[in-house]
Amino acid sequence: MTHIFSKILDTAINEIAKLPGIGKRTALRLALHINRLPSEEVEQLLSAIKNLKTELHSCEICHNLSDNRICNICNNNKRNPKLICVVQDIRDVIAIEATHQFSGVYHVLGGVISPMDGIGPGQLTLQNLFDRIAATPPEEVILALPATIEGDTTNFYIYKNIRDNVKRITTIARGIGIGEELEFTDEVTLGRSFIARTDFETAYSKNS
Repeated sequence: MTHIFSKILDTAINEIAKLPGIGKRTALRLALHINRLPSEEVEQLLSAIKNLKTELHSCEICHNLSDNRICNICNNNKRNPKLICVVQDIRDVIAIEATHQFSGVYHVLGGVISPMDGIGPGQLTLQNLFDRIAATPPEEVILALPATIEGDTTNFYIYKNIRDNVKRITTIARGIGIGEELEFTDEVTLGRSFIARTDFETAYSKNS
């Protein structure tokens, strides 16, 4: 799709189309919509996008996204710091929080171990997790990674490295279909998966 009558519009369409899930036709609609917005709304949009890059931080404790050095969850004295839920990324934190079934804190890995994609333990925040647990051993670690081969591989890697320092290691119940991501699971199913979580060693032996 080329609009030779406006290089400015072409540039906007091409840049917007670089966003995931956005094709050229959708990019055109968005570009035209932005063009029709009042100037102050465009400025607000540009400011919000800029702040995403310059003002959004990774929490120094759990690696969740945060406005500050320490995120609101880690900073909340009503949360149980002895209960750590390990997740793949920020989208999983949002999904779990929507269930209102978890009162602990998180650790965001930034992905899962996937040799086919060139992602090893060193590309994730695994060592930070191990150091965190060694410094202050929690009562329970919940492994809430995707029900995929990569997710299971990462779960087992974590289990091997923390089992001597943690009283209880659990995994969320398999009410979630094999191969599904947490962010696409409905809140009721995800909430029940937390309530019905099982000891990881028991769950792993059944699946082996």
